[in-house]
Amino acid sequence: MTTAHIPYRQASRGGSLSAHIERRDDGTLRLRSTEPLRPYPGRLTDCLLHWAAMYPDRLFAAKRRDGGAWTEMRYGDALHKARAIAQALIDRGLSVDRPIVVLSDNDLEHLQVALGAMLAGVPYAPISAAYSLVSQDFAKLEHTLKVLTPGLVFVSDATAYARAIAAKVPADVEVVAVRGEVPGRRLTRYDELLATPATDAVDAAHARVTPDTIVKFLFTSGSTQLPKAVINTQRMLCANQQMLVQCLRFLAEEPPVLVDWLPWNHTFGGNHNIGIALYNGGTLYIDEGKPTPQGMAETLRNLREISPTIYFNVPKGFEEIVAAIERDEALGRTFLARVKAFFFSGAGLSPQVWERLDLAAQRLCGERIRMLTGLGMTETAPFALCANSDLVFSGVIGLPAPGLEVKLVPVQGKLEVRYRGPTVTPGYWRAPQQTAESFDEDGYFRSGDAARPIDPERLELGLAFDGRISEDFKLSTGTFVSTGPLRARIIAAGEPYVQDVVIAGLNRNDVGVLIFPRMAECRQLAGLAADAAPAQVLAAPAVREMFQELVDRLWASGTGSATRVARALVLDAPPSIDLGEATDKGSINQRNVLKHRADAVELMYAGTDPRVILPHTSPGSPS
Repeated sequence: MTTAHIPYRQASRGGSLSAHIERRDDGTLRLRSTEPLRPYPGRLTDCLLHWAAMYPDRLFAAKRRDGGAWTEMRYGDALHKARAIAQALIDRGLSVDRPIVVLSDNDLEHLQVALGAMLAGVPYAPISAAYSLVSQDFAKLEHTLKVLTPGLVFVSDATAYARAIAAKVPADVEVVAVRGEVPGRRLTRYDELLATPATDAVDAAHARVTPDTIVKFLFTSGSTQLPKAVINTQRMLCANQQMLVQCLRFLAEEPPVLVDWLPWNHTFGGNHNIGIALYNGGTLYIDEGKPTPQGMAETLRNLREISPTIYFNVPKGFEEIVAAIERDEALGRTFLARVKAFFFSGAGLSPQVWERLDLAAQRLCGERIRMLTGLGMTETAPFALCANSDLVFSGVIGLPAPGLEVKLVPVQGKLEVRYRGPTVTPGYWRAPQQTAESFDEDGYFRSGDAARPIDPERLELGLAFDGRISEDFKLSTGTFVSTGPLRARIIAAGEPYVQDVVIAGLNRNDVGVLIFPRMAECRQLAGLAADAAPAQVLAAPAVREMFQELVDRLWASGTGSATRVARALVLDAPPSIDLGEATDKGSINQRNVLKHRADAVELMYAGTDPRVILPHTSPGSPS
């Protein structure tokens, strides 16, 4: 069934739907929007000052307190508290060389510290909570602290982070906590910062903030085992928000309302989504849910109360939400009441989930909700390429946003995406060599992402994502394997039982796949209890049969050795954050998985272990 006939909800889209395109003889393409970037503020805090003066009682942010009622932060109060915190930071002599490290997850106090730091011109760095709460050796936390040399560490619940603080935060670094204790360590209470009387020093410090002032450091998470500290300036954040407004004009037509869980130590949640609320005088409801079977209950609870005007999530989140609104009409009507667009990132969205969202929206409100996506990265603040036309489907990333130049350069048989413009980072903190290696001779940032034209003869239709260049490899035959598209195809074919996959086969005769299963779904398929051991679950006949059928389909649908899955092994241990196999948001580092699971790869290619799945094929095949 097709949903193309269902009309879209009326919402303006913006002007990044066309581009000036230059083709070069060496195969390089240059693209830039036909729409210029309009003026934007020099500091993101100018938006806070504006909205606090114009609408001091307007709700800026809210979060449930201990799972109960919403605690609210209004624009006027946010500015008042930010000034007190800024004064406290100035009094401590904090600076770019002694910045603030934030160990907490998303909460109102975290947001207030960030606003105070921006007023004072002191950089801050939100660090992945997993480095403190999930990691066992705290290696990545230790690395981030060594790179930054913080003068102050902020944490909401000191008790939760006590082990990490005791192990890795130097004794001479002040720790500020909202609540909780670290045995044997004196803490400063957050309320002491709020009690600091603001003086003219705050205004003087803010006056010294320029577009080039560093706002924050955000650490990369997926490409190397030791993260790099990406410099984020005021210019990057402000220009990025203006790009968004021009691509999604409805953001400026009424104050946006967001219900959002995306973590602030990542650019999508911490720059993109907080920025949308602050830049446009909107409201951010901080969602403590997650796109997991357990975490979605809280997200759905919030969406039963709050109707967002734009909604962001990863594909798994949309999968859970569409299942919920198919069962619960009241939830669907509240969720869809005024949302003008959905936006996904992080992975390809299943066409089946997309279609189900369209059908649910048609049934509940008589029209489709436009689904948007694009491509960006921490180093571009992040918004860069935008897909906001009617021609949007999984894998499409669109065209450059206004003000950004994109160069597509032939590299290893693909086109690498490179960026130049006001939203591109000046580099990595205290890493001059890595910074120099990241820019080409024309000053474009080398992303490592690949893209391809949707139609090589009609470049105006935009681009599609084509994987990561560094993850591609050659089989022993010399045939290139493009892991990005193959990985996306396998995950889509295996839903809902496949969480992620890693493609193997370097210098081998054929492609093999290591599969990370969704253990909860597999347990349900097997009819086993929630505490059943992973090995027992994967050995269950129903689960084994399902993965066998998947491998058979993948073999049959392949068009050659580079796209045909010849063998698979389902792993019973999840990817490790400590080993750099995965990030806290679930992204898989293909190289690190292959490195640390070399024995599993060898077992898979030996083909003698009964856990290895080979396709049921004709004679002469790998099986």
